[in-house]
Amino acid sequence: MATFDVKAWTYDGPYPSGLKITTVQTPRANDIKSLWTTPHMLVKLRACALNPVDIQMMNLLGPSWIPGLSSSPKSCVCDFSGQIVAGGRTGFIQHEEVFGITLKPHDTAGGALAEMSQFNMANSCAVKKPANWSHEQAAAVPLVWLTARTCIEKVTYHVESSASKRVAILGGSSATGIYTTLIAKRRGWKVITTSSSRNKDFVTNTLKADAHVDYATQNVRAEVEKFGPVAVIDCVGGTDCIGLPSSKQYVTIVGDKTSRASMGGPYTYYNFFSYHAPLQWIRWAKGHFGYGESYDVVMLELKTEWLQEAVDTLTTDEIFIDSTFGFSDAKKAFEKLNTGRARGKVVVKIQD
Repeated sequence: MATFDVKAWTYDGPYPSGLKITTVQTPRANDIKSLWTTPHMLVKLRACALNPVDIQMMNLLGPSWIPGLSSSPKSCVCDFSGQIVAGGRTGFIQHEEVFGITLKPHDTAGGALAEMSQFNMANSCAVKKPANWSHEQAAAVPLVWLTARTCIEKVTYHVESSASKRVAILGGSSATGIYTTLIAKRRGWKVITTSSSRNKDFVTNTLKADAHVDYATQNVRAEVEKFGPVAVIDCVGGTDCIGLPSSKQYVTIVGDKTSRASMGGPYTYYNFFSYHAPLQWIRWAKGHFGYGESYDVVMLELKTEWLQEAVDTLTTDEIFIDSTFGFSDAKKAFEKLNTGRARGKVVVKIQD
């Protein structure tokens, strides 16, 4: 297969020391068109958005001492927006503007933090970018929207079948919490959310949450329990609100852990280096067999129709970008993300 060189940020060790700008090889357009396995597309990237999972993947896959893992540089970053160079058999055509997400950015030349990448549609999804969205805005949407949409779907039965339609969203000012709150309010649900005091006006006035708890100064469990949610969606981790008397379902995208450096999601069920894993399994089993609150740790569902919902329902005022960095300043962008204090997405503008 013929290839050509492009600039990309890759990693060959844990974050931050393993992250560096390098040259990678990406296929030529004609080779993308001739791929006979799962459809692939080749995209000239304009912008990408960073997520904590990008750092967590570096820490998990970067160490070369793990048996079976290559120490060769791996691509990074999941969320992307750009222009089609070759659509393969994806249905997209050359020059169309698209945005989307890949769940395996470490595949060969498959990360979003690059001048150009190929995306395997077996583990990616994408839709056409609206003309009134910038590439930076489009890149800020996929992972957090799809994660929020997945969480909402998981609790819909219990919330909609209740009289109160009350849900607690822990971490309402987080990137995923923002869209979880927006979707919940659009469905007519009552929402209590947690954040720091500096984000109280944002979650109550902008996102229209019905109640707010300052996790730094208030007893989170006691205040959320007063609200009486029938479901809890956790976007931050921890165990404060597990097993509330009113709750029928607890869904978390993080698990019990609170460290930002290690992988969350379903991975936490299998991280037996942590004492949290068996506790999560016990909770899951109790709920699964009808002995208390239903419990699960989830990751986003890769559904193109859900991503299209974002296009159909979000206004540009509902896309929240904390800060934008240039391609050469990607390390500074990661530093900002890693503070845990971004309101909305940290975005990297790759090229005009």
